[in-house]
Amino acid sequence: MSGMSPERVRQLFAQEAEVRLAELSRLLLQLEQNADDETLVGPVFRELHTLKGSAAVAGLDEVSRTAHRLEEVVDDVRAGRRPVTAEVIDTLWQGTDQLGAAISGSQAEGPATAQPSPVGQVPGPADARPDPAPTTSPTTPPTTTGAADFIMVPAERLEELARLVGETTSAQLRVGRMLNDRFRVDPATVAEFNELSRSLNDLRDHAIRAQMVPVSTVTDQLHRAVRDMARAQGKDVRWEAIGMDTEMDRGVLRRLSDSVLHLVRNAIDHGIESPEERERDGKTPQAVLRLHAMQLGSEVIIAVSDDGRGINTEFVEREANRLGIDTEGLSHQERLGLSFQAGVSTAQFVTDLSGRGVGLDVVRASVEAAHGRVEVRSEPGVGTEFRIIVPITVAVLRCLLVEAAGRPFALPFHRVLLSQAQEPSTNARAEGRPVVWVDGGPVPIQALGETLGLAGGETFEGPVVVLASASRRHAFGVDRLIGQRDVVIKALSPVLPRLPLVAGAAVEPDGSILVVLDPPGLIQQAGRAGRTGRTSMPTASTEGAGAARRSVLVVDDALVIRELQRGILERAGFEVRVATDGHHALRALAQERSDLVVTDIEMPTMDGFALTEAIRAHPALANTPVLIVSSRASTADQQRGMDVGADGYIIKSAFDEASLVTAVNRLLGVKA
Repeated sequence: MSGMSPERVRQLFAQEAEVRLAELSRLLLQLEQNADDETLVGPVFRELHTLKGSAAVAGLDEVSRTAHRLEEVVDDVRAGRRPVTAEVIDTLWQGTDQLGAAISGSQAEGPATAQPSPVGQVPGPADARPDPAPTTSPTTPPTTTGAADFIMVPAERLEELARLVGETTSAQLRVGRMLNDRFRVDPATVAEFNELSRSLNDLRDHAIRAQMVPVSTVTDQLHRAVRDMARAQGKDVRWEAIGMDTEMDRGVLRRLSDSVLHLVRNAIDHGIESPEERERDGKTPQAVLRLHAMQLGSEVIIAVSDDGRGINTEFVEREANRLGIDTEGLSHQERLGLSFQAGVSTAQFVTDLSGRGVGLDVVRASVEAAHGRVEVRSEPGVGTEFRIIVPITVAVLRCLLVEAAGRPFALPFHRVLLSQAQEPSTNARAEGRPVVWVDGGPVPIQALGETLGLAGGETFEGPVVVLASASRRHAFGVDRLIGQRDVVIKALSPVLPRLPLVAGAAVEPDGSILVVLDPPGLIQQAGRAGRTGRTSMPTASTEGAGAARRSVLVVDDALVIRELQRGILERAGFEVRVATDGHHALRALAQERSDLVVTDIEMPTMDGFALTEAIRAHPALANTPVLIVSSRASTADQQRGMDVGADGYIIKSAFDEASLVTAVNRLLGVKA
């Protein structure tokens, strides 16, 4: 250990301890279920003994002493001086949590360091019933172990490797494009280029594989949570985990772990009945809570199911009506989908765990952020199953490429129900809106270009693509289908707020940007545009039941900037329309006036200066305030903006949400 600093030693110990504590948790869960299995006691003792010795070497004396006290408890069991009882297991669990907290530095003092007696002895009869077990997961997440050699590599390094592989693949595509454009050589006929393509594909697959972990890395955490919550609520629950060797992207699984934990808590808290209620209903006193993972094609399905009371859809419907959601004519499955709306709870009473209307909407948002979807099936008195369906990896996403308003877009393929030619016989109208008939039922339809606010995208004559979210379907008309392709998707910059219509972007072979659209956001936007009101939620920014919302027209040829400004202004309570250039904006204003125009300068056909002059020259629009938001920062440009009649000028380099909302409120005379 010569030359190694104390900080480095402790860092290595923390890495080892994470593995040791995970294995210790797994063994304790097995020992609790099989108290007579003497073969489990020895491994528990060895894990504690190793932790004790490593902590002493690292100079963590309190951790070493705590592990030693736990080791003495297990030694008594191993020597036959003490049986494996519920009290012994509780003592070992408490000590394990204290070890984890002490190692992570999150617990400055506590029973592990200041009060050794609770760990050093088994509680007596007066203390036989422990305090309600905590409902949080173990301090340290479990990590897989095996006999094979392995090294610990920071996750950030693997993520950087995958990013570089993606960049290399994009560069290779650009080289192929250059061979074709400059030298009139088809890259498919060049053996070296084909070999490079195969090597890069293999490298990409291995880089993705390196980031994949089995679902079993979260099962011990969930098992512990089930144990603690069931005991705290006096319920008898048998935990089953199936298909835990199913592998998926580590980042996706980490992002979903809280959602799965929430579904487990949901099931125990108000899905599973008490033993007495189950016996009255003719069920076995012991309920079953099952986690089932499986791979289906390029997707992983994680199902959480219970044999409890099921979801009361009538109660969910009343909750939705209370929030102003129109539920008339909804099917049973659509009523179940209402449980994912913010503010709607499946619990009929409030507890410290649930019933406050916060939860399933967060689960849906988390799953959709991983480019997945969540489904629910429930039958009263029989049980409930939630299915989380996500791609194995989000680094590469299978997409359907379409063209709308003359521009290509990518739609994640797992959200595409079907694509079909537009036939007059399938077109109809329902509730004043155009619909197409799919599987015997009406599905509303809108031009994709219109939903995106693109000039010339209001009509279409090409195919129809039907997309699905957690509880709704919507059809979108496109100019043409380009084809299917694996897309190396890249997230947008974290400095940008979430754009509701954009899931990410990819670099095309010619260097252009391919926008990957977000189907749930498209469906929500199309629903708002259709004014159906069926699933519209009251916004927090509405000042009163009858308050009139001010309207703003955002004009910018860049989709990302347009959607960024739209999202900011809609959150501030404004009604927002969009246009892609000056001519498009004038046509929109001729159809319906706006209270204010926010415009860029550099745009095709008609720039922002010309648009502002045209607005000032139009008798009906002359008094409409105009705010310029541009990357041009020179004094000359700002002066020209004032000369053509702009009422405000914001430089994009200094642009943020607060400055935009403040400027709009000031120009409209709205009190912030």
